[in-house]
Amino acid sequence: MEIAYQTDIGQEREDNQDYVGVFTNQERLTFAIVADGIGGHQGGDVASSMAVSHIGYHFEQTAFENPMQAVQWLSSEVRDENEKIIDKSNQFKDLKGMGTTMVAAIFFDDQMVVANIGDSRGYLRRNGELHQLTEDHSLVNELVKRGEITEQEAKTHPQKNIITRTLGISPDADIDINLYQLEPDDQLLLCTDGLTNMLDNQQLESVLQGSQSLQEKCQQLIKLANQAGGPDNITVLIAENVREVAKP
Repeated sequence: MEIAYQTDIGQEREDNQDYVGVFTNQERLTFAIVADGIGGHQGGDVASSMAVSHIGYHFEQTAFENPMQAVQWLSSEVRDENEKIIDKSNQFKDLKGMGTTMVAAIFFDDQMVVANIGDSRGYLRRNGELHQLTEDHSLVNELVKRGEITEQEAKTHPQKNIITRTLGISPDADIDINLYQLEPDDQLLLCTDGLTNMLDNQQLESVLQGSQSLQEKCQQLIKLANQAGGPDNITVLIAENVREVAKP
């Protein structure tokens, strides 16, 4: 599995409240995580860094080697981290109401566990087609699902920033965790809404299908999001399940 990532402050924000990390456990499994902080000048930065650094560190201590163990571990870990973020926000007045979105993946030989809470997203590119794996936990997505607004209207809805599920803020951190098959040449894109609010699926696919390195693709996606306005922090992580060439 080859992985590259990049984070950028964007064009309008004074600080970057996104965090991203890649970690390896005792069985050489890889864990990738992207978080987008919410709340206050400092709070979002603290919450997203806590989620990435704590969960990542705990992953490095694990020795599980099958997907079901990973699902159970991640579910428990997220509940624990949710409590830590809430406890920290209750201790300090300037951190009150902080929280973070999260999207993460754990990679196995032929499977991957993908988890998300909030509106940071995971996409799978396979055989030239891009599919969104995660579902946004947001007010506008609920309105779209109920047929009250269209997906096009959701892009400019005045309440598009209202998140319905996060880490922190609420005692109930209800995270979605799903298991997917992993095929040779699959690409997984994990990103914050600073990217997806600026670029559509066709633009994402156009960059991912290119011949550049993964790092160059990350840079190109961030450049396009900034050229489109870049009103938010932008974080991009691309993982590619590189096909092993048989030795002669």
